[in-house]
Amino acid sequence: MVALQARTAARAFFLFGVLGAAPVLAQSPRPPQATAAVPAAADNRAPRALDRIVAVVNDEVVTASELELRLRIAEQQLRRQNIAAPPREALRRQVLERIIIDRAQVQAARETGVRVDDATVNATIARLAEQNRMDLPAFRARLEADGVPFARFREDVREDIAMNRLREREVEARIQVSEAEVEAFLAEQTAAAGALEFNIAQILLRVPDNATPERIEQVRRQAEDLRAQAQAGADFARLAASHSAAPEALKGGELGWRSAERLPTLFVEAVRGLKPGELAPVLRSPGGFHVLRLVGSRSAADSRLAVGPLQQTRVRHILLRPSDLMPEPEVVRRLQELRARVVAGGQDFGSLARLHSIDPSATRGGELGWIYAGDTVPEFERAMDTLKPGEVSEPVASPFGWHLIQVMERRVDESPVERNRMAARMALRERKSDAAFQEWLRQLRDRTYVEYRLEEG
Repeated sequence: MVALQARTAARAFFLFGVLGAAPVLAQSPRPPQATAAVPAAADNRAPRALDRIVAVVNDEVVTASELELRLRIAEQQLRRQNIAAPPREALRRQVLERIIIDRAQVQAARETGVRVDDATVNATIARLAEQNRMDLPAFRARLEADGVPFARFREDVREDIAMNRLREREVEARIQVSEAEVEAFLAEQTAAAGALEFNIAQILLRVPDNATPERIEQVRRQAEDLRAQAQAGADFARLAASHSAAPEALKGGELGWRSAERLPTLFVEAVRGLKPGELAPVLRSPGGFHVLRLVGSRSAADSRLAVGPLQQTRVRHILLRPSDLMPEPEVVRRLQELRARVVAGGQDFGSLARLHSIDPSATRGGELGWIYAGDTVPEFERAMDTLKPGEVSEPVASPFGWHLIQVMERRVDESPVERNRMAARMALRERKSDAAFQEWLRQLRDRTYVEYRLEEG
């Protein structure tokens, strides 16, 4: 499933988040083409008459109207979460830095050939509307009532998908988990007295690449000062909204409830033993300095690692995805036709999957192999669980498209060793993913030429 980033205007009044900024970083040397390219970028972004430029990002511009829209959305989010807004000028600079980082990612995606077609955008918009229990016209009306133009919203969705794909290629695909790490993780989980979940809030202050010792010390002192303010009773959420460079800045810095296995080891070690509300000492990571506050801890409701027998299902499917050439009603009709041919006994499900499915499993007749609970998206799993062996589902919608599902057989795995190893590997990848992404993002930001014009006009 496409995991849209927090900036999506489509979620403006539901889930908007801003990746804030530390104090303005030293600017990169202006690329030779930047001066000449600014008018072209302005044409691409089509700013309205009298819409002044507040920043130049490589060879593209950020306009005052774009900044004001995003600022208004950020203020709405803070009000919904009952977080005291920071001074408007501080919030404006936070939002502008988020726009700059997003623009740098979109440019990198474009330069490396990442493309997002209209069908994918349309499917994502429809899914967002459905998740918010609205039809598309009502969703569009709600957006525009909140001051988010639908055309801008569509482009934000497209850009978020592109950024997500860029992250998958540039970050996720390069994360390596060794067998030794898997063994150590399994041993650690076995030895643990009980699984815990933590809700941690953070303020992240970035340190630029090649920062001088003086600059590093300056950022460290700022982190210590923010910790001291929080220790003295200042609102941590407001401090995060004002200063944090982390994605969850406008959620008060809260990471949400996560099991220890899904958090950086550095964070877990820092907050273990703290009481809710207490602050950890300032931490240094490759990404910068962190001020951490333990919001709460609790026993984990469940664990990824199985301690007893688990049911497995052997399943296959046919996947079709709506497109400009084949809209959603036609996709559903075609799948119903394929189902009728299987149920009538005229054709084999696997043969039809090879001919029609767009999933990579098509070469295997649609087979996904033996899967456990939780291995697939909820929509797929719910439909699969209602089927008896040999039965074929009606068309089922999921984030990936529309499926026909056939359960082939079921069994109980008495000793799910491989399942546990796979779960351990996934947990380790998650643990590494956020830190790797933040480090990649910091490097991208440091390579990006930025000219600030916020004070002009």
